[in-house]
Amino acid sequence: MNAIEIRNLVVKYRRGWRKPPITAVNGLSLDVPPGAVVGFLGPNGAGKSTTTLMLTTLLPPTAGSARVAGYDVVHEGARVRGVIGAALQEAALDPLLTGSEHMRLQTALHGLPREERAARGEELLARMGLAEAADRKVGGYSGGMKRRLDLALALVHRPRILFLDEPTTGLDIQSRTALWDEVGRLASEDGVTVFLTTQYLEEADVLADRVGIIDRGRIVAEGTPAKLKSDIGRPSVEVVPRRAEELARLAAVLERFGERTESSSKGVAVRMRGGERDLAEVVRALDSEAIAVEHIQLHAPSLDDVFLAKTGHSLEGSGEREAEAGAGASEPLLAASKAAA
Repeated sequence: MNAIEIRNLVVKYRRGWRKPPITAVNGLSLDVPPGAVVGFLGPNGAGKSTTTLMLTTLLPPTAGSARVAGYDVVHEGARVRGVIGAALQEAALDPLLTGSEHMRLQTALHGLPREERAARGEELLARMGLAEAADRKVGGYSGGMKRRLDLALALVHRPRILFLDEPTTGLDIQSRTALWDEVGRLASEDGVTVFLTTQYLEEADVLADRVGIIDRGRIVAEGTPAKLKSDIGRPSVEVVPRRAEELARLAAVLERFGERTESSSKGVAVRMRGGERDLAEVVRALDSEAIAVEHIQLHAPSLDDVFLAKTGHSLEGSGEREAEAGAGASEPLLAASKAAA
């Protein structure tokens, strides 16, 4: 049995009576095997957070179905909530409480036996590197410490499935790496299934066993990071000329070896038809045309290349479609059968 099964999931937001609804998730289907780390990768507005809210029973779907740990998210919501943990974009922390007080409250809310609560709280705070800060008020925590405390709270009841919605947004590299290490350990040592939404290519590449790339509410590619990149296959070469006026001539030379792809404004890049073996020929061609080169770099295929190939635009700098969809939206449109119930 899959840990998560999504079938033709749709969610639409109303924008008032005079405007048509906006579709935030559009016929999404995905299977997540148990014990896997699945990265749900896409730009702001792609539908990642909306999907997470539905899978954690916080938002009902308009159409389609989803099962988490075998339970239907609409009809068996209480059972779903009993086996999942969630650390969403906004951490629900009280700045006036200490880390230890948060843990005591969370263990009590989850009904842990009284004799286990203190030990469980101390164990998780230590695992997250928060033992020394346990008795400090959370209002004085750094952003990374707050995210680690939020993750500790999500793990109190030993969930089988963990949802992390852009957990490292805004964190420095040290805090991000610490969180990555803990997520990897949860999956490899504890067998926790992790559903991770992110807009960071590196995060998906480092953590995820499988990646689902979402754009405009649809899955456009799904598979292991290595398989997705191998499907794109060909590396690209980017060249920056020493003199800006040489850009046009440079482009003409490089286009002999492949099709243009995105590059910095100071250079030209092409995805090479012949792969890495053409690099020496590229250098010889530039030399024969007397084009002085400031910088040349070979780029291996990346998840951003996959995203570009599947959607026609790069992941970075994509629009805030989901934010726009939520602006002014009063509530999602429920399926007719749900509304009738």
